[in-house]
Amino acid sequence: MNVIEAEDILSMPMEELLVAAGRARREGVGRHIELCGIINAKSGACSEDCRFCAQSAHYRTNIPEYPLKSRDRIVAAARAAQKNGAERFGIVTSGRGLTRKEVTAVADAIREIRKETGILPCASLGALDADSFAVLKDAGLTRYHHNIETSERYYPFIVSTHGYMERIKTIERAKGAALEICSGGILGMGETWQDRVDMAFVLKKLGVDSVPLNFLIPIKGTPLENAGNISPLEALRVIALFRIILRDKAVKVIAGRESVLKGFQALMYTAGANGMMVGGYLTTSGRPPDEDRAMIEEIKKIWNEE
Repeated sequence: MNVIEAEDILSMPMEELLVAAGRARREGVGRHIELCGIINAKSGACSEDCRFCAQSAHYRTNIPEYPLKSRDRIVAAARAAQKNGAERFGIVTSGRGLTRKEVTAVADAIREIRKETGILPCASLGALDADSFAVLKDAGLTRYHHNIETSERYYPFIVSTHGYMERIKTIERAKGAALEICSGGILGMGETWQDRVDMAFVLKKLGVDSVPLNFLIPIKGTPLENAGNISPLEALRVIALFRIILRDKAVKVIAGRESVLKGFQALMYTAGANGMMVGGYLTTSGRPPDEDRAMIEEIKKIWNEE
């Protein structure tokens, strides 16, 4: 698929688009729904100025700030995520990256998770070097998460303390350590449809394995606090666009699905998604896991009739 064909997707009537996205999902990833959970293992005081982020030290958002959590607390959160139905568990830390000591501590937690649970450990730890990735891979890390957030063109409007290519190079280093890659971004930050198309094609070129789509949650105290939400129909068109371009990748709808899609969350699967996060996000809560599991069971019933 090229950019011209992507423009055809954007002009499709919604009914046709959902049919095309459903077909792409069936042919690309089948009926598997991948659930993940996370822990905010180190919170706040981040040196970067990402305009959407509650954890940036540049803004006053009144979120909790704390250093890296203990191994036992991280492992306990992994067990809770598994109980909620997640098959993957992400250890997420604030900041541009981790010290060597912190990387070692996270690696210890990963070893314990692999030993004590059946959940697959993932991590989102910032811009690490090749040696750190090797340590994490050796400990049992399976997938590294590092969002590109938006298009290269729009990125400087969202972050000024580091560049877009730093994100790309970090992903390439993680791939060099034979780690799977989870990378996506945030929609609804003022970007254009062309930015969204460009972002999808960059992810395709990078060969990522999983694409998390977040919808902006405007957080008081950040520069985007008054951004507002995109409409449910626009969100569904976004999901369908990414599914059709990235047809054989996991496309997950993560933060913001509750506030953007509201009572239409099940339609994200009609639009081509095949995964989501359960049990809450970094600094905001999600809906009860029982409700998500019930929705998934209904979706599976529908898919089994395809």
